[in-house]
Amino acid sequence: MAESGFLQQAFVFLAAAVIAVPLAKRLGLGSVLGYLAAGAVIGPFALGLIGQDIESVMHFAEFGVVMMLFLVGLELEPSLLWRMRMPIIGLGGLQVVLTAAALGGIAMTMTYAWQHAVVIGMVLALSSTAIVLQTLNEKGLLKKESGQSAFAVLLFQDIAVIPMLAILPLLAVTEVGTFSDKHNMPGWQSTLMVLAVVAAIVVVGRVLGRPVFRIIAATRLREIFTATALLLVVGIALLMEHIGLSPALGTFVAGVVLANSEYRHELEAEIEPFKGLLLALFFISVGASIDFELLMAEPLVILGLVAILVSVKMVILFVLGLVFKMTSRSNAIFTFSLAQGGEFAFVLFSYASSQDVLPATIIDPLTLVVALSMALTPLLFLLNEKVVLPRLDRTVTERQDDSIEDSHGKAVLVGFGRFGQIVGRLLRMNGFDITVLEHDAQQVDLVRSFGHEVFYGDASRLDLLISAGIEDATLLVLAIDDHERMLKTIKQVKNHFPAIKILARAAGRREAAELIQAGAHYVERETFDSALSLGRTALHALGFRAYQAHRAAKLFKHHDEKSLYALSEVLEDDRKYLTLAKQHAADLEKVLQSDDQANKELDDRGWDSGGK
Repeated sequence: MAESGFLQQAFVFLAAAVIAVPLAKRLGLGSVLGYLAAGAVIGPFALGLIGQDIESVMHFAEFGVVMMLFLVGLELEPSLLWRMRMPIIGLGGLQVVLTAAALGGIAMTMTYAWQHAVVIGMVLALSSTAIVLQTLNEKGLLKKESGQSAFAVLLFQDIAVIPMLAILPLLAVTEVGTFSDKHNMPGWQSTLMVLAVVAAIVVVGRVLGRPVFRIIAATRLREIFTATALLLVVGIALLMEHIGLSPALGTFVAGVVLANSEYRHELEAEIEPFKGLLLALFFISVGASIDFELLMAEPLVILGLVAILVSVKMVILFVLGLVFKMTSRSNAIFTFSLAQGGEFAFVLFSYASSQDVLPATIIDPLTLVVALSMALTPLLFLLNEKVVLPRLDRTVTERQDDSIEDSHGKAVLVGFGRFGQIVGRLLRMNGFDITVLEHDAQQVDLVRSFGHEVFYGDASRLDLLISAGIEDATLLVLAIDDHERMLKTIKQVKNHFPAIKILARAAGRREAAELIQAGAHYVERETFDSALSLGRTALHALGFRAYQAHRAAKLFKHHDEKSLYALSEVLEDDRKYLTLAKQHAADLEKVLQSDDQANKELDDRGWDSGGK
């Protein structure tokens, strides 16, 4: 298989991803673990379906990381960096320094030269930006406190690679230092070269960025803009490779430089599809690079080093979470997410080898340790979700359930996010006493910090509903975005408290019909009224008189809601559901046309300030 053509290799990679990733997602393991497992199976150290030259594949796949860091850089506007300066410098800086010191100290007991220990500590202090951001994004955690804290640390780590690359040549144990295997330079000259190239990217990006993209945009050809975006990324990557630096580092700096450009969003849109595919290839390559032969030769040593790396990082991350006053839930996610080695370790170890800073006897096992720790990350996330977080949630429930007894209201509101807060504030401001339940412990802490009384709890639990006073309430409002939990809650309440009126939030039409079928008395689709309002404005902009547009929207809403209740009765029969939906749509069109004709004779000009 080693001599197979490019198309055959591509077929193997794609087939492995298509088979492994859906299977991993179905098992609740996430796409990253699916890619890593697929790579391990088809790699040269297992089935050998992609040949022995995994380094060349990894080299190509690293462009996924290159593009990802370019996009990360594009997001870092100066205002965002300033707003995040404390977590970036404080949290990120302390994590890198403390972890590097701890791991460097451990390395001192295993190696002779202090230079080796310093390099090992610095390299292993980094975490995987690619894996962590992908996983946090998949789980919807990137915008939460835990996700933002992890992002701040990863951002500092990515920036810290610049001084690390500058320092590495100065730590060469021997006097001989090769720069990119092309230039013979002493360490201090290599360091100056690193700084000079980064400065050049910043200056050129500032001076030429906008004029060049303005010229390209003027062509109005999307494919040319795509080609320009790729040319920028590939060109900087080639420049960095030529002088022996990390391509990902160069594109990250370029992204930061262009973060304020008016063409930022267009660049993101053009690079994103390539990034996704190449990042998947990178994860597969990491899995394929796991050297099972070396692992089998020294299993206790390698696994012991993995355990040391993960344990040390977790302890330091957990302590930092406490120092920075994260909630227990956020701290757990933060700690488990960043406990692995990072993709920059491959780059830095390669560079350290070319600079005669570290010997192969140290680099080979540590590279395997980093790869294994990266492969372990999805399992750590799973352990956190299945074991750690449920226990923390139980603790919060026990702490807060006791106080619910003293706060019964006429209505029980479930969910206090953006949707629930509007409902809750409107009720409270009009003098109604309500009990609010929220399942997200982090949201509970956040909302309580603003002075709102909110209790932690899962409303699908009957005992918690009783504690919240559901027996004395007249109304239950479900404002959460978890459809299955809402259905379960409605069924519980209908079975035990049938007299209570239930109002529910729905994501879409089908979900609304299912909630009505389950027993909700009224359902509000989250975007329905806002979309209807915009549609009314659109009719007016297209020439309808104000009253005509208002009446059309009102008729549409009345007929659509009537249709929704009818559809809820045939949900189990897809054919009947589709037929009835089509019939109602046709009926609505006739009703609107008939009403439009009847209203053309009305004198309703008083609705229009312009007198139309």
